[in-house]
Amino acid sequence: MKIFSADQIYQADKSTIQKEQIKSEELMERAAAQLFEWLHSRLRGTQVSIQLFCGIGNNGGDGMALARMLNEHDYSIKVHVVNYSDKRSEDFLLNLERLKDLKVWPDFINKESDLPEISPNDIVVDAIFGIGLNRVPDDWVGKLIGHINDSRAFVLSVDVPSGLPVDRAPWNTSYVIQASYVLSFQLPKLVFFLPETGVYLNQWEVLDIGLNQDFITNTEADFELIGRPEVLPMYRPRLKFSHKGTYGHSVIVGGSYGKIGAVQLASSACLSVGSGLVSAFVPKCGYDSLQTAVPEVMVLTGSRDKNISRIEIPFEPSVVGIGVGIGQDDDTIDAFSSFLKKIKSPMVIDADGLNILSQNPEMLKDVPQLSVLTPHPKELERLIGHWDSDFEKLEKAKAFALQHNLVIVIKGAHTITIYNGKGYVNTTGNPGMATAGSGDVLTGMITGLMAQGYPPIEAAIFGVYLHGLAGDVGASKKGYEALKASILVDSIGDAYADLLRQPEMEQNEGN
Repeated sequence: MKIFSADQIYQADKSTIQKEQIKSEELMERAAAQLFEWLHSRLRGTQVSIQLFCGIGNNGGDGMALARMLNEHDYSIKVHVVNYSDKRSEDFLLNLERLKDLKVWPDFINKESDLPEISPNDIVVDAIFGIGLNRVPDDWVGKLIGHINDSRAFVLSVDVPSGLPVDRAPWNTSYVIQASYVLSFQLPKLVFFLPETGVYLNQWEVLDIGLNQDFITNTEADFELIGRPEVLPMYRPRLKFSHKGTYGHSVIVGGSYGKIGAVQLASSACLSVGSGLVSAFVPKCGYDSLQTAVPEVMVLTGSRDKNISRIEIPFEPSVVGIGVGIGQDDDTIDAFSSFLKKIKSPMVIDADGLNILSQNPEMLKDVPQLSVLTPHPKELERLIGHWDSDFEKLEKAKAFALQHNLVIVIKGAHTITIYNGKGYVNTTGNPGMATAGSGDVLTGMITGLMAQGYPPIEAAIFGVYLHGLAGDVGASKKGYEALKASILVDSIGDAYADLLRQPEMEQNEGN
């Protein structure tokens, strides 16, 4: 599913109006009808107090049209017009008059007005600002927003939480609605998925308002939301007469004294995701534990007991995943540098492999093109430099990936994979995955997918999705707090099964 910018959403509206030869008010009516159906299907006439806070632009017009529909179905409503400007959109004024025709008289809130009383039992519909917000809200509007947030009422935001711009960080974090639920028209917004802006909403849902599908299909978006429909076409089924050599030979290079477990997790994940063969290259201290813990993995060792000082692989691997638990010993840095000069095929680099690159940026020129880097936020900052907002972070990551022709996996609640100027936002995963070793598992999974012939960008997108899905499966059985990295590995098979489950099976389960 594409994620459009504010300008692209306006263009989609305009394209729909032109194609269908309708007025903008008809598109607003369509949007309001979807809002009403969502509310009505859940409330079913329940007599709860619904307070609608409407701005004087088109977002407020949506709220006005919704108020009219709620009134026509005998819901108890109170409508507030947040009078923040002398300018009013035509569609807002039209729907205001339609509401007055029903003898519903809105309460106009101005700078001098007292704040309305809101009960925790009320439902608040937030339709103050839409996606066109281009400046910080006035202080008195900000105080009203704070009043709504403090009310503890259920807050339903129309399209986007008011006060939250869609293409940048908020100007004042106190002047943003904390939405219980957001109903987004046609497509989600990027701000739903970024750490500094996603905190303003608890849940979101897309309402299909029938925007021009040809425009949506033919318009290139900078970001795409990755769910099951996007991942399934990437899946490569196994062939009946295949063998272990068909699915590649992965090598996981890493480990140091006390950190052999990272290689164990990555190697085991690499096998579980489908790599035909997996070898691990570790210091001597890891030999016995790896041979015992993961008997399916072949083990190679360097000459040192506690760290890697030289990397020698006596065969041509399909792909190498490097960095997990490897440490930053001087000899290890030299070994990594020498290894980069020898290897030509894309690799997966994580953990201290990334930290070594950030401390020795001259080594970046030797990283094979299309390699996959999997940094957490601090590792990313060391690579690309400090950023002031998540939007700047994404732009810097895009520039870095383009400069070096790399795939960058920015790990987080919604992991974003960056390649060739585009971002792919993941939808699976949960807070239980914030645990030691989770990243090592992801490294092994992406490595194993590349070994099977998945192109690096697909291996990264698919691996991130499957990794999160394994976390969701594991958390459903163990809970968030008890979700260990080893459980993620054990859940990879179940994640595959969930991904490939037939639609009729899902339908039967729902009956």
